[in-house]
Amino acid sequence: MFDLHEQFGDIDIYLFDQILKGRIARGMRVMDAGCGGGRNLVYLMRAGYEVFGMDADPGAVAATHRLAGRLAPSLPPENFRAEPLEAGSLPDAFADVVLSSAVLHFAADDTQFLAMLRGSWRMLKAGGLWFCRLASSIGMEDRVRPVAGRRCLLPDGSQRYLVDAEMLMDLTEKLGGRLVDPLKTTVVQDMRSMTTWVVRKATT
Repeated sequence: MFDLHEQFGDIDIYLFDQILKGRIARGMRVMDAGCGGGRNLVYLMRAGYEVFGMDADPGAVAATHRLAGRLAPSLPPENFRAEPLEAGSLPDAFADVVLSSAVLHFAADDTQFLAMLRGSWRMLKAGGLWFCRLASSIGMEDRVRPVAGRRCLLPDGSQRYLVDAEMLMDLTEKLGGRLVDPLKTTVVQDMRSMTTWVVRKATT
């Protein structure tokens, strides 16, 4: 019997959607910027993609190393690095796809958010695909409480750096990209809002 969880792990359902749409295809080099323990890389490793991961947490990167050792032992260990996104050592414009799933909303302030974003975006090739999921205030504007700047207290008791639609559209233009899909936001009842931001980087 085909085991979906074994094949795909705990993949972000909106990332799965991009794979189903053919936007992340075999032969592409995929960078997971803020990879954690590699939950979004299970299918990609199994399918033979050339994958890379970066995370500031050495323990998370160690877990991704172990996952790769089990699912894709041919991947070089140096593909997975314990480094902050703001100051990663991988080269510019080397990945066809950059993933940023539930990462940028941990920024402390505007300065760190932009540094994390630019540190991730710079690794994306011209014409490449940027897939990002992050907390937002969209659909929950009256339920979040500002703490400092865009850092807000959410109904679930956590603090996150929150974007909104206007900010994401402005960033898309400033980065030199175009939306591949409209912004899509899931409001998790009495907890938080999560927005999916998928962008194609300009070719020139």
